[in-house]
Amino acid sequence: MPAKVARRCVVRGRVQGVWFRASARREAERLGVTGQASNLADGTVEVIACGDEAAVAALIEWLGRGPPRAEVTGVEVTDHAGPVPPDFTCR
Repeated sequence: MPAKVARRCVVRGRVQGVWFRASARREAERLGVTGQASNLADGTVEVIACGDEAAVAALIEWLGRGPPRAEVTGVEVTDHAGPVPPDFTCR
């Protein structure tokens, strides 16, 4: 059975107003990852990603590119110790 992990990712760059959260949700659902994507006040996007280690790693790799209109300059990844959501939502 694959290991389950939970990560908190803060995505920097031009990531708000470019459909980043909705695109992240579609990619997470494709990969079978649960969590959430939220705009933060400083212009970054926070993504909580929970699931199989390989699937979460694939989502994090995608976060480094984002959707076509995004200009990602960095992704800070830390472990997430909070609750694990049953699906993927945008806030």
